[in-house]
Amino acid sequence: MNRSWDADLLVVGAGPAGVAAAVMASSLRMTCVVVEAEQVGAKLRSIGALENVPGGWSTGTALAGALAGDLARHQELGRVSMLSGRAVRVAGHDGRAEVALDDGRVLTASAVVVATGVTALAPKDVPWAEAPSTGCLPLWRSTAEDLEGRRVVILGADRPLGTWLRAHPQAMVHFDVLFPEADRYKTDEVADDPRLRLDLVDRVTVALVPKGLRITAWHPASGTHTFVVDTVLGNMGSKPAAVPGLVVGADGYCPPDKQHPRVLVAGDLKGARMQRIAVAMGDGARAALEPYYRAQALLG
Repeated sequence: MNRSWDADLLVVGAGPAGVAAAVMASSLRMTCVVVEAEQVGAKLRSIGALENVPGGWSTGTALAGALAGDLARHQELGRVSMLSGRAVRVAGHDGRAEVALDDGRVLTASAVVVATGVTALAPKDVPWAEAPSTGCLPLWRSTAEDLEGRRVVILGADRPLGTWLRAHPQAMVHFDVLFPEADRYKTDEVADDPRLRLDLVDRVTVALVPKGLRITAWHPASGTHTFVVDTVLGNMGSKPAAVPGLVVGADGYCPPDKQHPRVLVAGDLKGARMQRIAVAMGDGARAALEPYYRAQALLG
């Protein structure tokens, strides 16, 4: 490929999709620069339980360590480089793709794979919940040891709830799950778990009080219910962490068919319906194949 570029492929984000893209590119003898603002698998390291990822991983930290090892092996081969920095813009042009960093550097390559994933929604991001920012950590950051013996309210019935419960089948916990109508269909996979109390609500407020957190819930048919708990966890869904320069749809996600041909999005950035770690890995590898086959077609 063109050696005036910084690499054959730029990858923004070193999560499951980004690492898979870099490993695939390296296996095809493409040079690759991975841009990461924190550390390999930074978001994974906050996941206390995994259940639906092949390989027997039980925590996000364990999987993140394995991904870091994968990148290290390909770095030793001389085809992958890690660059600490934050991407502030991506762009595609006729003859190159660019990634601009927050320190002013601009990297170029044949293509860029953007795999910056999603961030957890907070109460301020949804219309039905109100809670102090310091009192509502994401469910997926919690372990069984954190929660056993505590009275816990979970705001929202998003998919990580089922994953957490299956990953901790013996955990002696009880969760009061307060969820809006939009989450009702997601409760089917957890409805038979005796550790849950599922409660449909119109609105919820959380306030700090001397003995814990006071919950006030408005129910569609039964009025208002107020009680105090030890812990409140968020499980309201996620929002895409899009990089400026990407084409963003009305839902905040980045449709791949709307991007410049040299700008590829992979993993959770593409849409909400397929947000699974294993899916992101496969999609990252697929994204790296596109510029490889484009180059092969030009050579042929």
